[in-house]
Amino acid sequence: MVQLIDPWQVKEGDFPSRGSKADVLRFCLNYAVLAPSSHNTQPWIFKLLDDRVELHADTSRNLPVVDPQRRELVISCGAALFNLRLALRRFGFEDIVELLPNPYEPSLLARITYGDRVPCTPPIERLFRAIPHRHTYRGEFDSQIVFESTIDTLQSAAAEEGAWFQPVFAAEGRAAIAHLVAEADLIQMSSKEYRAELAEWMRPNFGEDLDGIPGYALGLNSLAASVAPLWVRFHDGGATASHKDADLINRAPLLGVIGTPNDTLGDWLAAGQALSHVLLQARINGVHAGFHNQPIEVPAFRSRLATLIHRPGLPQILLRLGQTAEPRPTPRRPVDQVLQFS
Repeated sequence: MVQLIDPWQVKEGDFPSRGSKADVLRFCLNYAVLAPSSHNTQPWIFKLLDDRVELHADTSRNLPVVDPQRRELVISCGAALFNLRLALRRFGFEDIVELLPNPYEPSLLARITYGDRVPCTPPIERLFRAIPHRHTYRGEFDSQIVFESTIDTLQSAAAEEGAWFQPVFAAEGRAAIAHLVAEADLIQMSSKEYRAELAEWMRPNFGEDLDGIPGYALGLNSLAASVAPLWVRFHDGGATASHKDADLINRAPLLGVIGTPNDTLGDWLAAGQALSHVLLQARINGVHAGFHNQPIEVPAFRSRLATLIHRPGLPQILLRLGQTAEPRPTPRRPVDQVLQFS
């Protein structure tokens, strides 16, 4: 039996410096699969050819209730794309990317290869080293402020990928967003279909699943994690979720929105690449992040969020950021489980 490599345990020293292009691309995919994704669905497939790799959306892992347009799926794939580009640059190669290369194959999101040798710069090195330390955090952050210099860095990171990062400073704006999240929680959790979809991706603390949300990521002990999917499926916990999420947002050291000029496939990919770049820059500065996309997932609330942040364009991701001890990582499928050969 072939032993699969846990991407969280991949070592830089194992890079195939004398390998073929396919060997290099395959190794760098270990970093791509560490990207964040909705419900940790990991909705990507990579097709490896002799000299390039294709990134495809794995629509079998879509969330049809919460993400009927597959917007979050594409954003997740964009985050994986950024990690792959970053790994190539870390190992000294120019990354060459063709986005949406075939309009008749919308699931094909990008073709990636690499060109000439280029030196790895210190900023690239720092971003790369942050990849295995970026984990989503769902609890309350410490009370330390996020410095203005860090916020400037996050805004620059998003802009480099064709998106924007808008911090929310005003107390009234934060309170209004917290109210939106709470309202969206009530709407989503009142839906049996939504709860069933969420329960489908909840996992026990100790199991063999390499995707989904394990109970420990939600702050649940082993017993609670084992019964949580059944509880969520048949119990409307909207009131509890809305109070908890509103409190988390109001107490967060920093609240920010990643957005794009428009709402096309290209914008979603840009949002995903910006998301990964922003989160890695945050880690360099000692900051973790949690997601609160409920008011973006409820269509009627998305325009209200856009109005609250006073920024032209469309909100794609709502983030809560702050400092905490490094969370335990959620599982990842190894590269061999998401790789196809052409």
